[in-house]
Amino acid sequence: MTWRHIAWLYEAADDPSACLNTWASDPRAPYPLPTGRTFDVVSVDQRLGLEALGQLLHRRLPFGPIVLDHRARRMGFLLAPRSRQAFTRQLGREERAVPAYRYLSHGSVVVVPGPRHVCGDRYEWLRAPTRRPPTGPYLPVALAAAFVASVEALTCADRYGTLLSPLYGAA
Repeated sequence: MTWRHIAWLYEAADDPSACLNTWASDPRAPYPLPTGRTFDVVSVDQRLGLEALGQLLHRRLPFGPIVLDHRARRMGFLLAPRSRQAFTRQLGREERAVPAYRYLSHGSVVVVPGPRHVCGDRYEWLRAPTRRPPTGPYLPVALAAAFVASVEALTCADRYGTLLSPLYGAA
């Protein structure tokens, strides 16, 4: 990740120069950024997030940067600001299971990793930011659809795991 790629991130900070100085002195340092101005975040359980990432990649759907908090076992999908309406409208159209999620916008803060990651760091970019999350209705709609498909896939996998465990002696 280059400084040009993350310029929009440190500019999103309440104090951009403090963020830039932090990352210049320690590029691994996590930093809290406010949501709602430059980007929004949809936070989900890591298991659901990894399945959703697989759905997005497999179907070649658009998505933006993704951050993983290893300790909290949560993933944050960055969206353009003011994407909540398109995201929730798509979830409202679904007749299937809607995932548990947190939508972070104005008044919230998300901790993001620094531009350099080393194995064992708490925060990691699963998809590093190269530019601001794209605007428009497609990214939040694709993300909502991937979450719903992921809930179904995980529910099905859990059901088959329960049915097959007595056959294979798994606890």
